[in-house]
Formats: sequence, C-alpha cells, structure tokens
Amino acid sequence: MSLLTIKNLHASVEGKEILRGIDLRVGRGEVHAIMGPNGAGKSTLGAVLTGRPGYEVTEGTVSFDGRDLLAMTPEERSWAGLFLSFQYPVEIPGVSITNFMKAAVNARRKAQGLEEMKAGDFLKLMKQKMAFVQMKGEFAKREVNVGFSGGEKKRNEIFQMAMLDPTLSILDETDSGLDVDALKIVAAGVNALRTPEKSVLIITHYQKLLEYIVPDVVHVLKEGRIVRTGGKELAEQIWREGFEGIV
Repeated sequence: MSLLTIKNLHASVEGKEILRGIDLRVGRGEVHAIMGPNGAGKSTLGAVLTGRPGYEVTEGTVSFDGRDLLAMTPEERSWAGLFLSFQYPVEIPGVSITNFMKAAVNARRKAQGLEEMKAGDFLKLMKQKMAFVQMKGEFAKREVNVGFSGGEKKRNEIFQMAMLDPTLSILDETDSGLDVDALKIVAAGVNALRTPEKSVLIITHYQKLLEYIVPDVVHVLKEGRIVRTGGKELAEQIWREGFEGIV
C-alpha cells in the first residue's frame, strides 16, 4: 500500500486555480522529487498537503497512511507523521529552540497516547540530533531562526526533522541559498534518516541536490500538472536541456 496517494487534486489560491489535476503515489521508503519551473505549483502542492491556510482544494482526494489527509487539521497531519521543511524558514522571536522542540515532540507523543519525555531523556536526544546535523550546542538556547544564516536555518529544519522522526518529509526547496558544504550536510542528514518505512518528497528547481539525495522517482510539474515521470536520469536530462525540452 502506498504511503501517500493523490488523485486528481485541484487547488486554488484566492480564486486562481494552481493545481489542475495532480496524480501521485509515494510508496514507503521511497524518495520522490518534484521538479518544475517557477509558478508550476510545486510549493502549492506542499502547502496543500500540510494544510496551510489560504489554499482551497476544489477537487480530488489525498490519502496518507490510509487516512483522509484533507479531512485532518494541520496539527493532526503533523502528529500523524507529516513534516514540511520550508523554503523560507520563519523566525520565532522569544522562543528558544529547546522549548520549541520540546513542545513539538511532546505534542506528537500526546497524540500517539504516549507520556511526555522526561527532561533528561529529551536533552540527551536533542544533543544527539544536533551533533547529527553538525549544529553547535549553543544553538539550543537561541531563539528559533533569529539571526541565523540561510544555511543555519536549513540545518535547523533538518534537525527538527530528525527530532520529530516523520513518516513523510516534504522538503520545499531546502537547497535554496545553500553553499556546497551546507548542501552536503543537509543531504547527509536526510539520507541518514531514510528507512524502509519513511519516505521523502523533494521539491526543487535544480538537479544539484539530487546528486546527494538520489531519488527513486522524478516528476516534472508544469502549469499545475505532472507532465512527465521517470527515474533519476530525468533530473539529469532537465539539467542538460531545461524544462522547455520536457513534455
């Protein structure tokens, strides 16, 4: 059974239709890449899947782990194991990374019927995951993304992903603005979190990230529809020919 099944998904923003009939299946343990030019609807797809306000689904269905995803609140989707890494991570002044992650981890545990993590266990886990993505320990006391460089923000997103251990991670242009070293660290983190039960959906313009996170399937999204699907060689073709040469 597929982890994520999208059928004939149509979605609009402020009355303008952006997604015009998306069909997509993501199996357990698979990495799928969504590529396409600006305005194709890539980020809209990520927003719709995570339930971001302002995006109206006008037609179609989405099943996630056997449940009707569109009937769930954004919080319920997160608790069920869906994670979105933002293209532009937001700053949260006044909230430390430690307190932010403790609230997020325990909210998901509560939804799963589990007790809150003991303080010592949580701090031990946080220390392990920060080392995992090469974040310095002092970042735990800093406000979420406040004063962070672009690379630090993206690394923080992968740290959050490691802490929450989602079933499906959606990476919305995580490679945007990263230098090669930061790109490698982010990719290494994503690769290390892969298991036969956990899947990744990568939304990107560029082929470079896919050299480090090798996808099982590549989809080309143009004008709100998936117009081509193939293996990793499709990303290489796009790099050589551009999106105009893909039909």
